[in-house]
Amino acid sequence: MRQGAFTRNGVSRRRFLKICAAGAAGLALPGTAIATPSLHRWSGVALGAKAEINLQLEDAASAQRLFGLIEAEVRRLERIFSLYRQDSELFRLNGTGKLEAPSLEMVELLGLSQRLHRVTGGAFDPTVQPLWDHYARRAVGKAAASDFDTAKERTGLGGVSVEAAEIRYLKPGMAMTLNGIAQGFITDRITALLVAEGCTDMVVDLGEVVGRGTPEDTGKLEAGWPVTLRPDANHPEGNVRISLKDKAVASSARLGTTFDQGGTRSHILDPRSGLPVRGGLTGASVVASSAALADGLSTAALVCGEEKLNAVLAGMPDTSAFIVRGNGTWGWLNG
Repeated sequence: MRQGAFTRNGVSRRRFLKICAAGAAGLALPGTAIATPSLHRWSGVALGAKAEINLQLEDAASAQRLFGLIEAEVRRLERIFSLYRQDSELFRLNGTGKLEAPSLEMVELLGLSQRLHRVTGGAFDPTVQPLWDHYARRAVGKAAASDFDTAKERTGLGGVSVEAAEIRYLKPGMAMTLNGIAQGFITDRITALLVAEGCTDMVVDLGEVVGRGTPEDTGKLEAGWPVTLRPDANHPEGNVRISLKDKAVASSARLGTTFDQGGTRSHILDPRSGLPVRGGLTGASVVASSAALADGLSTAALVCGEEKLNAVLAGMPDTSAFIVRGNGTWGWLNG
């Protein structure tokens, strides 16, 4: 499972929120003729990282209003899913072992997490947080290898009771991280907000990417937004350009973030063994109907491997993955 961790230079990776048209006309409102759109930019913090929103609109007042709505929605969702904000639902759940009257969003996201856990044979499991804490502490000399068994005993999604009235951990010491799926979920919610505001053609990028409608300059109804997939920066030749229309894409790399300064111990953990993933796939980009689904599957892909991932995708219509293998080859699954 994915978590914020140490990069090769010891600094957490940066994520940028960009709602823009990647060099095209941007975000268009239906029934509005935009002859000379201007770029309007907002910068701030989202999900604990520097964020940027770019809108191309003729009306500056409309852009500012949308900025306000987007920022408010991101903050609201942070108060649900943030691992470190003391006022978040997840923080309270991890601290006390139970969460009374959880939000609908928390129940919905944990429901999707349970589904992904089942179909991936346990490869997706947000309860790896005790293990992640263990490895992070070992990296700075604050935990011993012998502490591993205790951390491992505190994991397992089967030990989480999810009800509309209450979410509860069934074992002491459990904790969850939703960093392997919440980023996609929030991207979906921001997209839905913009659609509700009448926006039709846009790219929403909050680490995971959603493309809706078409670039205005193509004039082709079937055209989508050009996106280059780079699931593994160590194999730049294994890149592919796709057209994203009414779909989402999310990527994970085995060594994109690591626990050690040498960049060899992946931050993605195999929930079944408790160990950082090694071998198999080095990167995966999943294209799916929603960013949350793509996010969760791209995280699980590096754990379950090519054969199991292919079987999972076969049961999910309109879902595919571009993978990079450890031997440097690449290709599509279910595509």
